Amino acid sequence: MDILDAVVIGAGQAGLSSSYHLSRRGIRHVVLDADDRAGGAWQHRWDALTMHDVHRVADLPRSEIPGDSGAERANRFVPAYFAAYEQRFDLPVVRPVTVTRVRDEGGLLVVESSERSWTARTLVNATGTWTRPFVPHYPGIETFSGEQLHTVDYPGPDHFRGKRVVVVGGGASAVQFVGALAPITETVWVTRREPVWRTGEFTPEIGREVVALVEERVRQGLPPRSVVSVTGSVLREQEREAERLGAYDARRDMFSAIEPDGVRWAAPSPGRAAFERADVILWATGFRPAIEHLGPLRLRSPRGGIQLDGTTAVADPRVQMVGYGPSASTIGANRAGRSAARGVADRLRTAAPAGPTPASTPAR
Repeated sequence: MDILDAVVIGAGQAGLSSSYHLSRRGIRHVVLDADDRAGGAWQHRWDALTMHDVHRVADLPRSEIPGDSGAERANRFVPAYFAAYEQRFDLPVVRPVTVTRVRDEGGLLVVESSERSWTARTLVNATGTWTRPFVPHYPGIETFSGEQLHTVDYPGPDHFRGKRVVVVGGGASAVQFVGALAPITETVWVTRREPVWRTGEFTPEIGREVVALVEERVRQGLPPRSVVSVTGSVLREQEREAERLGAYDARRDMFSAIEPDGVRWAAPSPGRAAFERADVILWATGFRPAIEHLGPLRLRSPRGGIQLDGTTAVADPRVQMVGYGPSASTIGANRAGRSAARGVADRLRTAAPAGPTPASTPAR
């Protein structure tokens, strides 16, 4: 039986960073990626999203993102950058592999897919959130006769011309959707709570403070909040027309029910209609961590999340979690990859060996 030092699940920003740092330490590992090609979740973003539209994508270790990329489609530019990075550093990525579960067998971790399995002493989970879109349930949601889309399904603004759209959510995606749609169609913005607007430049110092806030939650074993959820929202130049049209000032509190042709408030604010007609409900309501395959390891704390010490799962120190909580955006992904590699090295050094120890060379 071939026993690897580590298996990395996921080849997005955090997974590639982890693989780079594992390789530098001479740790024999493989990266399992569910997609057919490089690019992580970026390859699935909508065509209208350019590099000018996105929050800055952090450079991968020892590789600066090429400049002058603002007008390029993000779903082409970032995957090309990731693919070149995998090739440049000869990272041991295997795809497409969809991991179905990870289980313990005699002190080793068995990583299973529908076609084969891998056995390793440690695991770096870097599956992120993109495959787990979250849509909250509201009474009548199944009766809506129009179209319901989530951020993952967003086809670009032209799809919505001539339609009345209710945009649900208070994060960066919702703000961008309202900015793109309000100038070309009727748009109603709905959020559960009053938006928090950020002024001033998003500096590296602010980024580190934000990551620390999210990190504190996972240290306590609480379900993580996204990094974006605590940064606040900011209007960019491309949203100024929607602002001029009053789309953001006209924001409404969350509706209470969905009807076949729109949404309804049980107790609307003074001066507001109790019902808004809608052809489309666009759910910009975020994501949940894609960690179902880790269920057999029983990593969740009584408080509902996976408790971490840095990137190490407290319930099972063989497991490193990146792309989870504070590293679920590119702000913290690279640091998490370095931390995960260090955690793997510490575990390999201190844990009693299980099974034969192969030479520490890359594995594919």
